[in-house]
Amino acid sequence: MKAKWALVFIAASAFSAVCQPASAQVAGAQTIGISVEQSQLIVEGWSVKKSLLGKSIYNDSGEKVGVLHDIIVAPDNAVSFAIVAAHQFLGVSQHDVAIPMSQLDVVDGKLVWAGATRDAVKSIPAFQYAKVREVPVARKEYGRR
Repeated sequence: MKAKWALVFIAASAFSAVCQPASAQVAGAQTIGISVEQSQLIVEGWSVKKSLLGKSIYNDSGEKVGVLHDIIVAPDNAVSFAIVAAHQFLGVSQHDVAIPMSQLDVVDGKLVWAGATRDAVKSIPAFQYAKVREVPVARKEYGRR
């Protein structure tokens, strides 16, 4: 009889351990890490370091119009901008321009800026890093300045 109750107790303990509700790690009220949906977006996204920076940019006619040098992420994460070297000599940029990342796409494994020409890109006002903050602003402070 004791063996029967011991078996029931062990089974109940095992069942209650398996049925514990799952919970995410939480710091304050915000979940730490990423969700399954965000994980899928990462898998489908581009690695800036591995597949974008330093790559040539072509127009839809196959002509090289620049090189992707940097990506600027806005504090609200809503918009990112590509910094394109419109002209460089021996790897040193002579004229950087900023464009919305949405203007770039990948076609047949190449970065493509549809409609761009060398002359049109060179005519865009030069981008200057001196106007970009070196230290990011806290999200709660964004928009107050």
